[in-house]
Formats: sequence, structure tokens, C-alpha cells
Amino acid sequence: MKSATQDKRVFTEQETSHYIGMSRSFLRQSRMEGLRKNRTQAPPFIKIGRAVRYLKEDLDQWLDSHRKMHQLPHEGGAHV
Repeated sequence: MKSATQDKRVFTEQETSHYIGMSRSFLRQSRMEGLRKNRTQAPPFIKIGRAVRYLKEDLDQWLDSHRKMHQLPHEGGAHV
């Protein structure tokens, strides 16, 4: 069964936080700071008056852009 969030096109900050698995403080901080070295860039957002909203398709693209194609190096040797 789909949740109400999956059917929406525009998410609030709280819904976005839940959808991408990041904290609301990450969203706020990354929005205000913009692109900074060694920091994860905020997902694209829109402002409607004072309200901040996120488009689902932008969030999906943002998540896809952070996908890793290879495993991270394993520490301590290989397991059999």
C-alpha cells in the first residue's frame, strides 16, 4: 500500500526529511549555506512566499545523484 507522501508531487520540509532519510536541520542548514566544500549539497527547493517546498521529481534525481556504483573499500581484508 502506498503512503500519502508517495502520491504527492510537492513535499513540505518535514515530508522531505522523511522521504530522503535526512534531518530537517540538514535541509535547513544546507539550504542556507549553499554549496560548500566537503558538504552535501541541499536538494533543489522552491519558495512560495515564506514556505519552502520540494518537488518529488527533484528529490528522486537528487537521491539518484548520490548513488554509489561500487562498494566502498573493505577494511581488514576480504571475508570468505
